[in-house]
This record gives sequence, C-alpha cells and structure tokens, in this order.
Amino acid sequence: EIYAEVERPAWVQVRYVDREGKIAERRFEGRPAVILQHEVDHLNGVLFIDHLSKLRRDLLIRKFRKARRDETGS
Repeated sequence: EIYAEVERPAWVQVRYVDREGKIAERRFEGRPAVILQHEVDHLNGVLFIDHLSKLRRDLLIRKFRKARRDETGS
C-alpha cells in the first residue's frame, strides 16, 4: 500500500511491430498514454520509485520499512 503520484507526459508517439509483423506508429493521449508508459516501464524493469526525486524516494522507502517492521513486530 505504498504509492506516489508519478508525472508522465500527457501523450506519447509509439512505433511498434503489429501482429502482422509490420511497423506501425500511433499517438496515445490521456489515460491510454499513461497506461502505455506504465507498461513499458515494467518491460524495461523501471519501478515507479525510479521516477521520484531522491527526497520522495527516501521518504517512501522509510515508510515501507516502517510498515514491514510494524507487520512483523520487529
């Protein structure tokens, strides 16, 4: 239950290989653009904390560690 808002561009232009093996290009806007960027991050091994400033990342990591300690009672 640790999360943070990540700022992303409102639109993206994507070049990809379609099901027939042809190169295609398409522009995505709004929510579809955000979802696409999120999924590409997964494919590239990028976590949402990688998009945060060092300060915000450190705060979230501390919050996560505290939650784990509270969960395990250690």
